[in-house]
Amino acid sequence: MQVSRSGHLRENAGRCLTLEGTAPSDAARKRYRRMGDAWLALAETEDWLDGAVPPVLRPKKAQA
Repeated sequence: MQVSRSGHLRENAGRCLTLEGTAPSDAARKRYRRMGDAWLALAETEDWLDGAVPPVLRPKKAQA
């Protein structure tokens, strides 16, 4: 079975989070965490573009 595009993006996120756990320094851990978060955000966007999830409804700003 072929992995969906969002699934592939989530796999990349998982790799980054695995590397985060073995990173030699705090700076490297933070870098891998940011990269993993970015891959997850891309996967969520891809799901939305594919119609797999509904768009997020943002609250309307109150007018002064």
